[in-house]
Amino acid sequence: MIIPAAQQRVEHRNGERLGTSTKLLEEEQMHGEAKVFARIALRPGACAPLHQHVGSFEAFYILAGRGRVNDNGAIAEVGAGDVVFTDDGEYHGIENIGDGDLEYIALVITTR
Repeated sequence: MIIPAAQQRVEHRNGERLGTSTKLLEEEQMHGEAKVFARIALRPGACAPLHQHVGSFEAFYILAGRGRVNDNGAIAEVGAGDVVFTDDGEYHGIENIGDGDLEYIALVITTR
């Protein structure tokens, strides 16, 4: 199956998550095994605030831009090519600290 870009659902976000979330696959297409497979673009200064994963884990693959990640209280900068992994029960958040969009692929897999 090929899903053309024009058929991918884009959610425009406001507030602290200012940017877009493009659903690369819908949750139903992942047969209950995953919750999110999306391309995220955070505008400068925007963030995905610190949160805990319960019953799932998440991986980010950074495509472009500069970010600051809170990984269970450890702060680190990330850029293109980096992977951020947050296991079940752990916490993370990411903030765009660059001048352009911070773009990444987000994948959330269910563990329970």
